[in-house]
Amino acid sequence: MEARTGPEAYLDGYEKILTDAAGTGRRPDRTQVGVRRASGEQAAEAGLSLRSCVAAHLAATRRHWPAGRTSPADVDRVLGAAELAIDAFAEGYERAQRLAARQEEADRREFVDDLLHGRSHLGRLAERAERFGLLLSHAYAVAVAEGAEPYDDFHPVTRRVGASLVGRFGSRNILITTKDGRIICIAPGDQTDVLTYFAKQAYAAISSGGRIAVGRAKGGGGGVAHSYEEALSTLELAARMGFDEPVLKASDLLVFPVLARDRQALADLVHTTLGPLRQARGGAVPLLETLTAYFDAGCVSAEAARTLSLSVRALTYRLRRIHVLTGCDPADPAQRYTLQTAVIGARLLDWPARS
Repeated sequence: MEARTGPEAYLDGYEKILTDAAGTGRRPDRTQVGVRRASGEQAAEAGLSLRSCVAAHLAATRRHWPAGRTSPADVDRVLGAAELAIDAFAEGYERAQRLAARQEEADRREFVDDLLHGRSHLGRLAERAERFGLLLSHAYAVAVAEGAEPYDDFHPVTRRVGASLVGRFGSRNILITTKDGRIICIAPGDQTDVLTYFAKQAYAAISSGGRIAVGRAKGGGGGVAHSYEEALSTLELAARMGFDEPVLKASDLLVFPVLARDRQALADLVHTTLGPLRQARGGAVPLLETLTAYFDAGCVSAEAARTLSLSVRALTYRLRRIHVLTGCDPADPAQRYTLQTAVIGARLLDWPARS
């Protein structure tokens, strides 16, 4: 007897169910239902479609319809047994698919965690990356979007952003995922248009307060992890410095990590330069805010005064007071750099809240 292949290979026992139903009216017993359910699971694991398997069952029903069984009662018994058998098969098939989907999601989550944190053997990580459409021999850049609420892979915002990118660029070499409530896009470093489009779509989809940071392109096995950490650091920096821009590039803010690299030297600069501001009435904070607004306004007094809701005269008085206390004149280009660097350091170190 020729071995059956395809969907027909998973019909074992189905013919007997039809015969028993026609001959004795017996419905499939628990064992037979279990066999049909197991056959459904095996068919799903073999990669067959449910549609083709149901079609095979219906074709077998026509081929093996008991001869002479045409009365309404006979028809009802046979079709009832067929319905139970096919339903059990479909149940097993769907169960196997759910388990496969859960395993796929678990594998994907494990891969994303290893990729973003630089864990796992690099060779093994590269092999797994190809399964998800990434070629780690290339340089990659990572963009991270965060909002007022946490997002996971199944959140409508994540799905909307992902669908927009796939619709425009396809899925090859691009991965949209989430980590710690943030939406993450991993794309080839030479395809800056992908990350720009991601930032635009993410900002539009995220409710108010959304912010996106883009790390620099990094090569090598740990390149994705390095770019991801850089994007996270940029988000943290933006929050600490009070930047208003919704999209920030790490490449545009390299001076800040440089300043923060030697925290002791930076702390010495802040305390030495700005420490005397503590002697002012009201403490250092009002004068520090004055310097921040003045430098952010390009050292234009009228613009800084508007930002602080002060008169130009009041602002000028504060600047003179700063000069007297610190010995540095904000209006003097030679001394301005020291003051501005110290102000940036104060924001990085959260001074004077943290002394």
